[in-house]
Amino acid sequence: MPARSQFRQLATKFGFLVGALFIVTVLLSAMPGHHTPAVQWQESQQPPAPPTRQRSQRMAPDMPGMDMADAEANEAHAVHDMTPGEHAHNAHMYVTAPHPQTPEDVARAKEIVEQLRDGIEKYKDYRAALADGYKIFLANLKQPEYHFTNYKNGFLEAFTFEPSRPTSLLYKKTSTGYELVGAMYTMPKRATEEQLNERIPLSVATWHLHTNLCMPAVGELRGADWTKFGLRGSITTEEACDAAGGRFHPVIFGWMVHVYPYEDSLGNIFAMHHQD
Repeated sequence: MPARSQFRQLATKFGFLVGALFIVTVLLSAMPGHHTPAVQWQESQQPPAPPTRQRSQRMAPDMPGMDMADAEANEAHAVHDMTPGEHAHNAHMYVTAPHPQTPEDVARAKEIVEQLRDGIEKYKDYRAALADGYKIFLANLKQPEYHFTNYKNGFLEAFTFEPSRPTSLLYKKTSTGYELVGAMYTMPKRATEEQLNERIPLSVATWHLHTNLCMPAVGELRGADWTKFGLRGSITTEEACDAAGGRFHPVIFGWMVHVYPYEDSLGNIFAMHHQD
């Protein structure tokens, strides 16, 4: 085979390889939870450190570095953090600062609410949500509101924003089933506050992250002192977590924002929790 032909074949193969690597890199960078957030950390928060301790083999798919037992325990605690009054001055939660409100922000927010309301109208019947791939999170745990999450939508939220396609639907439990009260949008934890503001204005909405998590050592979840560990525990720094023999996670999950489109004011529509 002539040398020139061999060179062309090698160049073509190399081009395919570079292209494939580029696509994989772009996809990974867009996935929720793949990178650390570009936020201004509070004094008690530390930048992420590489994992140093052995972990369970059952890894949580949407929380790298955290096993399934960790994920289940902390998702339950995160639900508790959404209870009225629980998020104020919480060292385990980072919230965005409000921006000055403009008429353009208000108009944009109202447009999002209208599109959301239209998009989720059919999910007033919670069985339609289940049929479309939404899954009830912790259905047997008593909660102020229940998250029905569509993980495909959550993945798409990392790339594009479609107001009618929220990551989760929020329901109140009733004697006959569930009543739809709102929705939740998500963004990867690597997102900047500028990017959050572009998606839903920070002058009307408050995005939040769950932060400063110390988990017990692997195999010690059952007998752990949850007054110290978890998203409701007293440990909020990596140093204190190391001293307790735990495993520190500066940030888990990703950015979240709740929207209650059936309320009568922007303040209640974009509240941290539903106004009863």
